[in-house]
Amino acid sequence: MQAHILIVEDEPAIRDMIAYALRTQSYQAICAQDAKEAIQAVSERIPDLILLDWMLPGTPGIELARRLRRESNTRDVPIIMLTAKGEESDRIAGFDSGVDDYVVKPFSARELLARIKAVLRRSRENEEDGSIEVGPLRLDANQQKLLVRDEKVHLGPTEYRLLHFLMSHANRVYSRNQLLDFVWGGGSDIEDRTVDVHVRRLRKVLEPFHLESLIETVRGAGYRFVGQPPAS
Repeated sequence: MQAHILIVEDEPAIRDMIAYALRTQSYQAICAQDAKEAIQAVSERIPDLILLDWMLPGTPGIELARRLRRESNTRDVPIIMLTAKGEESDRIAGFDSGVDDYVVKPFSARELLARIKAVLRRSRENEEDGSIEVGPLRLDANQQKLLVRDEKVHLGPTEYRLLHFLMSHANRVYSRNQLLDFVWGGGSDIEDRTVDVHVRRLRKVLEPFHLESLIETVRGAGYRFVGQPPAS
């Protein structure tokens, strides 16, 4: 079955162009022009992916993204932000709200379809990956959850992918560019500082358990996940 994709875009010309492009690739497209319609659409069926415009009337797209990440039924749905805001600070704000990718307007249908395929592929790979356990942490692939000493902890989809990669390659150092290639996918138009944002979010999740130092910064090189908690 092809993916069911929700388009949240208030400009009819852009919305119709995206819907047409999706249908040419046999995706199922449903449209919403604002946050209210998007919430209604999600209540009727959880999409496989959401294309979300930042500058929506009423509730901005970035606020809707945060709301979707707080809700249990949508927290793991991949989100691609569509926006004319191309500054680095805007991109970081978008990723910090929990979106998975970021496409700057104007964009071509070909570029958008490539991004959609990459995000869906990563999402499906996550579903197929096995569970992994390193030290006190266990990633449950079936539930897409992190367990810290058997306590369930929520992670956003990007943080899950990043932690899964680091735990799968414990004690090895990876540069920001390498992490972008392996976790976000080669050719993704994302600044390397985005990695820092998600590492900070992972450390914040681990901080209540005093395990934030498991993700170690290697000065001048990048990051690594240490296989065991550092000695206190």
